[in-house]
Amino acid sequence: MKRSEINKGIKDMEQLIMEHKFEIPPFTKWTAGEWSDKGHEYDEIRDNKLGWDITDFGLGKFSQTGFSLLTIRNGNLNMDQYKKTYAEKLLMLYEGQTAAMHFHWNKMEDIINRGGNDVYITVYNGSEDGRILDTDVTVRMDGKLSIVSAGTKVKLSPGESITITPYMYHDFAVPDTGGSVLLGEVSMCNDDDNDNRFYDAAVGRFPEIEEDEPPYRLLCNEYPEAGQTY
Repeated sequence: MKRSEINKGIKDMEQLIMEHKFEIPPFTKWTAGEWSDKGHEYDEIRDNKLGWDITDFGLGKFSQTGFSLLTIRNGNLNMDQYKKTYAEKLLMLYEGQTAAMHFHWNKMEDIINRGGNDVYITVYNGSEDGRILDTDVTVRMDGKLSIVSAGTKVKLSPGESITITPYMYHDFAVPDTGGSVLLGEVSMCNDDDNDNRFYDAAVGRFPEIEEDEPPYRLLCNEYPEAGQTY
C-alpha cells in the first residue's frame, strides 16, 4: 500500500470526523517529528496501539477493500499496568468500499453508524476451526433481538448499531453512492495481533508500505520507542 494512500485516508477521515463534530485526542494530530520527542509517559499509546490504522488487508486494492480506523482508547489484557477492559474506535469506509470477512476469537463489540452513508454488514456464525456455518444467526440491534439466516446483510443507517459477538463472521460494505460512512466501535479490549480470524487466508491485518511520500501521521504500529527518532 502506498504511503500516499495512507495519508489521503487519514486526511479524509479527519475531515469526516470534523463534519460530524466528533472531537479526537491530541495525540491523533502529532507528526512523526513530534513523536520523536515523546518519552515513556506516552507508552500507553505505543503499547496499546492507539492512533491511526489504515489498511488494505494486504490485498493491494484499497479503493475496493480497505478500512480506515482510529483507536481512541484501549486496554491490554497482556500487560498488568493497563486496567481498562474496554476499547473505542472510529472507522471510515469510502462509498463502494468493503472490509474483509472476519471474526474475533474473544472480543465483543458494538458497531455504530455515527453518520454519513448506510453500511451493510453480512453475518454468519463461525466454527472453532474457522469455517462459515449455515446456521441461523442471533442479531442484537439497539435493544432488538432478531434471528436471521446465514449470510443476511444487516443494514445500519446513521444512529443504528449492531452487537458483534465472538465467532460471528462479519464484513462491511458501503453503497456505491452516498459518500463515506463514519462508524464507531465500542468493545472489549482490542488485540489486532491475536484476536482476528480472517476467512480468506490471503488477508493480512497490517499493510506493507511503499514510501512514495513522507508520512502525514504515523500509524499505530510505527511509533518510535521513547528516546528514539522515527
